[in-house]
Amino acid sequence: MAFLRSVTRWNSFVSKKIHLQSSADINAKFSRSQLLASHRYYNELKRELNTRFNSSIASATTAHKPQPKAGQDGKGVSPKDPLDLSFNNPNAAFKSKTTGELLRAYIVYLLCSSTYLVDNNLKLMKVFKALMGEKLFALMMKQTFYGHFVAGEDRHKIIPTLERLRSFGVKPILDYSVEEDLSQEEAEKREVESISIRLNTARLMIVDRLFGSSDSRSSTSEAPPPPPAATSNNKALPQYTVDKTFADRRFKVSSARTYFYLNEATCERNMEIFIKCLEAVSVYDMKLPKRFDSTGATFGTGITAIKLTALGRPQLLLQMSEVITRTRQYMMELVGGQGNVMTHHKTIKDLEQYYSSISDNKDVKEFLKNITSDKEGILHLFPWSGIVDDNAQLSETFRVPDPKTGQMRRLTSQIPPKEEEMFRNMIRRLNTIAKAAEELDVRIMIDAEQTYFQPAISRITLEMMRKYNKEKAIVFNTYQCYLKEAYNEVCTDLEQAKRQNFFFGAKLVRGAYMEQERARALALGYSDPINPDYEATTQMYHKTLTECLRRIKVLKDQGEEANRIGIMVASHNEDTVRFALQKMDEIGISPEDKVICFGQLLGMCDYITMPLGQSGYSAYKYIPYGPVNEVLPYLSRRAVENKGVLKKIQKEKRLLRTEIIRRLIRGQFFYKPQGKYIPI
Repeated sequence: MAFLRSVTRWNSFVSKKIHLQSSADINAKFSRSQLLASHRYYNELKRELNTRFNSSIASATTAHKPQPKAGQDGKGVSPKDPLDLSFNNPNAAFKSKTTGELLRAYIVYLLCSSTYLVDNNLKLMKVFKALMGEKLFALMMKQTFYGHFVAGEDRHKIIPTLERLRSFGVKPILDYSVEEDLSQEEAEKREVESISIRLNTARLMIVDRLFGSSDSRSSTSEAPPPPPAATSNNKALPQYTVDKTFADRRFKVSSARTYFYLNEATCERNMEIFIKCLEAVSVYDMKLPKRFDSTGATFGTGITAIKLTALGRPQLLLQMSEVITRTRQYMMELVGGQGNVMTHHKTIKDLEQYYSSISDNKDVKEFLKNITSDKEGILHLFPWSGIVDDNAQLSETFRVPDPKTGQMRRLTSQIPPKEEEMFRNMIRRLNTIAKAAEELDVRIMIDAEQTYFQPAISRITLEMMRKYNKEKAIVFNTYQCYLKEAYNEVCTDLEQAKRQNFFFGAKLVRGAYMEQERARALALGYSDPINPDYEATTQMYHKTLTECLRRIKVLKDQGEEANRIGIMVASHNEDTVRFALQKMDEIGISPEDKVICFGQLLGMCDYITMPLGQSGYSAYKYIPYGPVNEVLPYLSRRAVENKGVLKKIQKEKRLLRTEIIRRLIRGQFFYKPQGKYIPI
């Protein structure tokens, strides 16, 4: 009866779920504390029901528990299959699929091999939709592309997919994959219109403020001599200018989702969707008791993918990215030579000496007082934590003293109150998501985006790590290894995590914007940020991963928590996955250390993901979901991406064909997958 009362309480709670419509609704109806309180109740009730349910059925499930291995405790352990490092075992790759699903996958890969079909896939889907009507079209898609690449229409209908993946040792990364199907003209119009004249002027004034006219709060005197970085450039950095040719950020991008700014209410809805994804990976549907396994485990290690451009105005990230780049230039001049400030080990005393001629200036004293430092040296020019503080003003944060006059200069002009509010809204939304993830004991991975946004995204993400990753890695950053600076960026952030004592989480990917980035750099006249070729990118990936593994090994050898560094190897390249596995074995990092995990997209590279999960490694599938008619742009990208990796398709087709024939010969056409694996 106690259990039934708990279920009643749960149903009552679910019936009162919050549906927010806009920022105004949030302010009018619910405070942040109320939202977080609901999350806390949600989490506490989940734990209570786990305990009560498992207690009530313990005797009934004893017979179904996996038998403990020698040397293990009595809790029961997941079976572990041997791992074939050649990834050529069709049974291991597809034992989680029905024969019908194998046939569907084979047909989908055949279609993806047709250049004509792939190049015109979105047009063809729209034609079929018009001819067949929505219902028949949806049915056809569920039997083909949608059924293969998408888990379901909403977070309730994806449960069977999550259940089955989990029973074969694989965990979810959820992504609600609905996106607007905009024409190129409309996308360009939205992007350009979202840049106010004031904001564009503010960006162009950055150089004048820093390297030209005076910006002292009180002085109106003639401009003093410029600070050291003035010699580097007196024009706006071309990488951070807005060009209509590239206003449609989908240009030459096939594998990454793009959000276009419409209004603040849309950003609020995106926040809600991300939180619903967190809830979906955190809690089981109470109508499915089978979802409670013998250990009471849940999807507590599930992940939700977040794009920062979905939560606010992208041009604010563009402006901040330029400020960060200017700051780096200033600091390189200040410390002398190339490289980030940490590599020079400059102390506060060194900085005080640099400003000694103006040390009596009260503004300079205040500036030096606020420098963020540690026992080894200067970490930042600014207290960057201010960017995730709801009350800080950006235009007052990014100010540096002129080394000759002591007058303070802004790295950005005074930002209008409305735009300051927009930025604070973006940060508030991200904070709300991170707090929900913390409450629900799941993780968020903030995706990488274009290089002209990335400095701001990485800086904000690092500050979120410092704020939320105090006891475990809740927030993960994403590093694109096709960038020439990927290794240096990861090393710098690893060092900051070490010095500032927070858990570091990183997803390593090759990257999604290569063609666009190359074309943009050439058109706007700045240095190409991308590695010269695929081999160089692979070397960068392996070099970066090796450094992360080396630091994990150091932590283990020193008796510290190895999980202070958590890395996801997000790659569809089996050579890279094999390299990671061999390096783990070489330096003594085991799956049980829970510091390295692997991730691939649903419907791609099952021959890598599934054997990893079944052999005891931490494996994830990126799980897209959403209504059929609203995920067509996503399906279009998957078709194009598969066309671009024909070698992988050929291997997957061969393994699929082998497994289908094997089942037919053995009379297993109606094979029903039943996994007993427990994700690590």
